[in-house]
Amino acid sequence: MQVDDVPEEASRPKVSVVIPVKDDAEELRRCLQALSAQSRLPEQIIVVDNNSTDHSADVARAFGAEVVFCAQPGIPAAASDGYDHAGGDLILRIDADSLPEHHWVENMVAAFANHPRAGAVTGGATFYDGPQPLRLPLAVLYLGAYRIAGVLALGHWPLFGSNMGLRRDVWEQVRDQIDRSDTDVHDDLALSYPVGALSPIHRLGRPSMQISMRPFYSANGFRLRFRRAVHTVTSQWPQDFPPYRWRRIAAARSATRNPAGALAQQGWAQ
Repeated sequence: MQVDDVPEEASRPKVSVVIPVKDDAEELRRCLQALSAQSRLPEQIIVVDNNSTDHSADVARAFGAEVVFCAQPGIPAAASDGYDHAGGDLILRIDADSLPEHHWVENMVAAFANHPRAGAVTGGATFYDGPQPLRLPLAVLYLGAYRIAGVLALGHWPLFGSNMGLRRDVWEQVRDQIDRSDTDVHDDLALSYPVGALSPIHRLGRPSMQISMRPFYSANGFRLRFRRAVHTVTSQWPQDFPPYRWRRIAAARSATRNPAGALAQQGWAQ
């Protein structure tokens, strides 16, 4: 059979969506409703129940999602368990309070197809709750600060856990580099380190995701996120102290212009 004769469904990538959850039953219900209305339905939805005390697992099963129970506390462990159980070629990740727009899955699949060297794809978000006049400026402030800090720490775009995806083969190569026991790290930022060292991360332009304004509900919640961000970055030192990492990333990018370079074998010149 020639390549042109391969049926479309044979070349269509299978998509898994992973959602870590802890006591977010109602938010999860809205999230799963949005996923059930996608223009391109995922082949698999995995809800990782991280010791919820509410009926989050029942909500997941009612929508036909697979429920994976993760007894180890923390989003790093829960998200990683979800990636481990994912059977899709592409693993998309959102949070229970995420509301994907109608074409989100379709757009993510297209982004991977249009950027074959990218090992991961990430996008932004807007807020769907809170005072209407504050939604846009706070989204720009919150996510803009995260992107700027992430780029300075990493030397490339950071992954954003409420709107991201990675290739399954990339996860299989980096999974052993994730510390699932450290509950004080931001799992998406921590995952950005090994993924970005292996292959480029493509950033989507227009956000196709809405999220809750929960980070701004309390000063303590915002301080906790800031403290975890600092801890996530400094836990990678000294190996990934920014100047050292920048040089390695710059050398890897240079290797894409020189396929014979040694670093071209690390995924940057696919």
